[in-house]
Order: sequence, then C-alpha cells, then structure tokens
Amino acid sequence: MKALKGTNFSFPNQTKFYSGKVRDVYYFGDKMAMVATDRISAFDVILPEAIPFKGQVLNQIAAKNLLATKDICPNWLEATPDPNVAIGHLCEPFPVEMVIRGYLAGHAWREYKSGKREVCGVALPEGLKENDKLPAPIITPTTKAHEGHDEDISKEEILKQNQVNAADYEVLEKYTQQLFARGTELADKQDLILVDTKYEFGKIDGEIYLIDEVHTPDSSRYFYKEGYKERQQKNEPQKQLSKEFVRQWLIENGFQGKDGQKVPEMTESVVKSISDRYLELYEKVSGEPFNKQDYSNIEKRIESNIIAALK
Repeated sequence: MKALKGTNFSFPNQTKFYSGKVRDVYYFGDKMAMVATDRISAFDVILPEAIPFKGQVLNQIAAKNLLATKDICPNWLEATPDPNVAIGHLCEPFPVEMVIRGYLAGHAWREYKSGKREVCGVALPEGLKENDKLPAPIITPTTKAHEGHDEDISKEEILKQNQVNAADYEVLEKYTQQLFARGTELADKQDLILVDTKYEFGKIDGEIYLIDEVHTPDSSRYFYKEGYKERQQKNEPQKQLSKEFVRQWLIENGFQGKDGQKVPEMTESVVKSISDRYLELYEKVSGEPFNKQDYSNIEKRIESNIIAALK
C-alpha cells in the first residue's frame, strides 16, 4: 500500500523547514505551507509505518472545521491547494496546548483509575466510571514538547511560570470553551459525541489566532451517540472514532512509549485496518464520501500545487 511518509522539498523563497510528528512545514516569511503526511504517532512516538490516506483525511477535516469555526475566532488558514496541503499565516505559537474534556476518557481516565482525583489542577468528583460524561467540560492544558512527551500542567502553573499572561489565558479559555461547544454541535448532527479535543493558538500583531488542526481524529476523540447510554449502563466499552484504537493496540502489544519498549510489528493488515478506520472517521465526521487521491505522483503534485498557490 502506498503512503506519503515524508517530503523534502526546496522551494524558491523558502526561509525554513520543520518536520513534526505528522506534518512537514515549509516557511516563507510570514506564510507557511503545512503538508499533512501519512505518518502516525502515538505516545509521542512516530510509528514505523505510514497510513495510506491519513494525511488527506486530517487535512480535509481540519480545513472543514477551521471554516466552520471562523466566526468564533480568527484562524491561520488561507487556502488548501492540495488534498494534503494547507497554506496560511505564520503565528507565534503559545507554548501550551488547550485540552478540553467533556467525558472521562483516555489519559484523564487512566489518571483517575490510578487514584488521582485532580487533573491539571481541576478537581474531579468521586464515583465516575470510564467514559462517563463530566458535570461540565474541563480544560486540562499540556506543555508543548518539541521532543519527548507533552506534560500536564495547571492554569496556575502556566500563569506562575509566565508561559501565558493572565489576559491572554482568559481569551484562550473562552475560545476553547466556545470551539468545543461548536464542535459538540457539529458532531451531534452526525450522531457523534465529541468526547475531548485539543486546540493550539498563536499570535499575529497582538491578535490571538487558532492554529494547527481542529476536530480531527488525531486531535479529538469521538463516540457514537447511538447506544452510548446503554453501553455505559452495561459497563461496556464505547464505540468510538479516534486514534485511541491505535493506542489500545499498542498497549495490548506491550508498548506505551516508555524506555526499552519496542513498537510491535505493523503488518500490512494492521496498516490497512488503521487506514480503513481513518476513512470511516472522515465519512462519519464530515457526512461526505471520501474521494481517495492518486498516489502515483503525489510528491510532484504536492510540490507543484504549493508553488502555484504561493505565486
């Protein structure tokens, strides 16, 4: 199966290049072109095999949701000249990610299960089960690590360390709550529950912008709405659309990103099953059929489309 593992272009007027866990980013002064590759990461580790169509899924869902939330706050996106490419404003990013949770799942559940009743300085009530709806959405920020693991951090620590000033943090909290409310509405229309997600923000000339991806399977967790209550009552696992199934597969095969652990073999059938889940997620989240792109000349196509868009 063909997949886009990475790019290494050299464009006219390019000022910088950065390769992240999933995206290759090309800088052109105050503009940037993000190429969503098919790389996949879990537990802050890039896995050895790329997942066909994953980059296209991420890029197209992110673009759709950036457009659908533009009335809440300005965002970085200007154009999507290719299924795998987004071009927009270069912002000065805040050094924290704003994670918001409406349900007790994933990392928050693992913390709760270990006996903790506070996540990122936010108190949690006793008696909750995995995947229970929280009394109200909670914001549980993390630091943004260039290498290694992102770390939980409280609002108080962020302000104390002056990572974000108090006035800006108030705006980040407001935008995070409003974006999550909008994401919840959009998910509900597709018979989904937006469980949790993360937002990243930056600044241009003193104004706060939403940056990076929004409401994608890499940044968000979704449950199917149908049968949610029944599954909770029966203590059954929730049917979900997110990258959590990849994490679960890794955990079951002895990998959680810890020192000395080895990523299990990603066979062709494992890669195909992950790809199929991403396609299912795209169609379920967007409500539109997924049009598979042609991989035969993908690098050349991406390069040409970026050059044309920047003229």
